[in-house]
Amino acid sequence: MKAKPEADYAIVVEQLDEADGGGWLASVPTLHGGYGDGETRTAALEEWKDAARQLGREVPGPASPGQWRQRVPRTLHDKLRRLAAADGVSLNQLVTTLRGGRWGDAPRDG
Repeated sequence: MKAKPEADYAIVVEQLDEADGGGWLASVPTLHGGYGDGETRTAALEEWKDAARQLGREVPGPASPGQWRQRVPRTLHDKLRRLAAADGVSLNQLVTTLRGGRWGDAPRDG
């Protein structure tokens, strides 16, 4: 099985409740096991990275923000903007819904 590139992993850093001791916890959900904790986000992240390196695990790079920009003809943009307004949603939500609804319908090679 081929390993995923580092950028495919996201490090999750979350604040702990005072009932759980406070501070911060760092983990990578797709890489089971291995946590780091600390008084600050940075400390928790660095502790996780140190533990991962000691275990011989990959240290993930920054996660993708999940966005792209695309130029479209002004007439198409205006039509989509009007459709979004009529549906009471943002242009981004409309395009995401339209693309997501048709994704499974497209034939795939291979």
